Amino acid sequence: MEDYPGTVAEFEARFSTEEACRKYLVQIRWPDGFRCPKCGGTKATVVRETLFQCCRCRHQTSVTAGTVFQDIRKPLIMWFRAMWYVTSQKNGASALGIQRALGLGSYQTAWTWLHKLRRAMVRPGRDKLSGWVEVDETYFGGLEEGKAGRGGVDKALIVIAAEADGQAIGRIRMRVIEDASADSLLGFVKDCIEPGSTIHTDGWPGYAGLQSSGYDHEVTPIRGRPKNASKFLPRVHRVASLLKRWLLGTHQGAISHRHLPYYLDEFTFRFNRRKSRSRGKLFYRLIEQALATAPEPYRVIAGHAENTPPTETQSVGVS
Repeated sequence: MEDYPGTVAEFEARFSTEEACRKYLVQIRWPDGFRCPKCGGTKATVVRETLFQCCRCRHQTSVTAGTVFQDIRKPLIMWFRAMWYVTSQKNGASALGIQRALGLGSYQTAWTWLHKLRRAMVRPGRDKLSGWVEVDETYFGGLEEGKAGRGGVDKALIVIAAEADGQAIGRIRMRVIEDASADSLLGFVKDCIEPGSTIHTDGWPGYAGLQSSGYDHEVTPIRGRPKNASKFLPRVHRVASLLKRWLLGTHQGAISHRHLPYYLDEFTFRFNRRKSRSRGKLFYRLIEQALATAPEPYRVIAGHAENTPPTETQSVGVS
């Protein structure tokens, strides 16, 4: 049974101690009781407050081991507050915003926390899109003179799939791809959309193999009519527009190529749960997924020496 606070007052009352936060993690990670990550054993003794020892193989573990929370230096209370803040902000949270909200002394800490949480925003084994799905690409980056459309260079190429929900938009998926080749586009489709679904695209030849890959393929040629693209593929173009607005409004468009995929994951997480009536449920989902996400140290996330502060060089503008 899903259990989460419904209001900020309930949140503050429930998670006011480290013990309460830890018990909540145990409840979510092991809803049917302890499970040893090494041998699958179901019985354990408590060695100390935060450490369990499996009665079968004697392996010692904690509820945070192997998760986003592994080796954290700040109290769980602060992490819970950060996650509540992130999920309660309708338009997303910036590192500066979370630094101010939590009173963190370091921008680097806030930046790292957000990137750790973004890695938890993709649920392992999530269901694929199905039914009628629009697929198209969009570019992020400054326009270059003499270059346009799929021929542009030095820009990040994003492929977007938007599921139809009547006339509205259902769930979405996004991915940064190297190019608009058949290998890149079909790989994305196979990973994100159920076979047998109807996929609606423009006439780009990179989509030509969809029919032979087990999909119904509907094509609306747009070449020579670029201004009509949003009319023929309205859902995916609406998503692209909202994404650009979000990146500009929340992050001022300063997103590095290296980290762009994780911002797409955050946007997808928020978009697919936009109709949720409870912010508490989003908080619950993020906790749940954080416990299923392997840890990554700062130096891996930032991609440079551990003592170098994060920067957004090679930033991607929004075109």
